[in-house]
Amino acid sequence: MQTLIRFFSALIATILSITSLAAAEKILPIYSVDTDLPQVSLTFDVAWGADDFDQILAILDDNNVKATFFIVGDWVEKFPDQVKSLHQKGHDIANHSDAHPHVTKMTKSAITSDILAAHKKVKDLLCVDMDLYRAPYGEYNNDVIMAATEAGYYTIQWDVDSLDWKNYGENQLIDKVLQHPNLQNGSIILLHTGTEYTKDALDAIIKGLVQLNYELVPVSKLLIRDAYYCDHTGRQHAK
Repeated sequence: MQTLIRFFSALIATILSITSLAAAEKILPIYSVDTDLPQVSLTFDVAWGADDFDQILAILDDNNVKATFFIVGDWVEKFPDQVKSLHQKGHDIANHSDAHPHVTKMTKSAITSDILAAHKKVKDLLCVDMDLYRAPYGEYNNDVIMAATEAGYYTIQWDVDSLDWKNYGENQLIDKVLQHPNLQNGSIILLHTGTEYTKDALDAIIKGLVQLNYELVPVSKLLIRDAYYCDHTGRQHAK
């Protein structure tokens, strides 16, 4: 009986050890940045249509705010003038894949090819080398992050999700961002173009963040680029 107990105890210990090792080896993207400065970043995922694009850009201009736009390669091909305008106005242009696939269902080499295909389209258009990547649908695993890293990219997630794609209304969208429990110094806020209410809520969101004493900066200015680590929540810290 004692032999059986020792066997199961050893088995349980082995399982726990393997589980712990697997968890420790999981690579996280950057969800937010640890900073004493009251800074946050507005980010926009850009994949479908351009009906609200000029209005969003005008609101950012009116508020003197620079944001980060994660753009799909297909969108770059369809709307090159809008991409050029973003660049001219000083916004971050970032990589959101080439065709918005489910990257966790792809091989690492296929993920790399997808990232580099989008990279080439922006490089050919603007002579700019992007280095910020966001996986489509926010889906990732170790292969996704490693492929992006090896391609010269930082993988950026978010800690404040506006859920604007759910189209639940202007006031609800404003409240979702300004009252989000994760909102803090170094937050990365997720928005989208091509939604019903984002353009209507954006000015109030910006002004509300300013009233909360936040400075809005693009991710490229928020990011810690060297000697950093991410904790278990994906918050980036300087070493």
